[in-house]
Amino acid sequence: MKILNSIPIALSLILALPSTDFALAETNNDAESYKVLSTDNDKLSINSVKNLLDQGDIFIEAGDFDNAKEAYDNARNLAKQLTGFYRDLNGAFRGLDARIPKEMEEKGREALKVWAEANARLVALYISKNEHEVAVPLLVEIIKLMTPSSIEAKNAYNQLLELGFVETPYSGF
Repeated sequence: MKILNSIPIALSLILALPSTDFALAETNNDAESYKVLSTDNDKLSINSVKNLLDQGDIFIEAGDFDNAKEAYDNARNLAKQLTGFYRDLNGAFRGLDARIPKEMEEKGREALKVWAEANARLVALYISKNEHEVAVPLLVEIIKLMTPSSIEAKNAYNQLLELGFVETPYSGF
């Protein structure tokens, strides 16, 4: 008898709910409208890192080295953060759905590349200001990020050689 008394209450609650489509993501034909981080304007993307690098370049051209350093630092930090996110997602889905780790690996490589690019621009800035001791760790990090056989790592090692931090030329290039 208690069940029969609760049926009208349940029906009135259901009818009182708004008649909007709760499964918007499933019924919306335009999937991009709910993917807020897939646009060029989002702040958590490789494009955002590249935009920060471009801003830094504009500051360099204007002779504003402090703002350039800040833009390059922000680009470096964002690229580092993205790399960690992609690595974590890669590991979380490994063995469950091969497509997701593959996508995260590709995005992770791209994030590593822009991270190394941000480091290289900071290195150039520090060397121009005769702050070689700050440039050395960034150069070493480029080599670690990109592997010694990459062009970026080759350039970083050559800069370490020019600065006198290392003495042995690497013949593996």
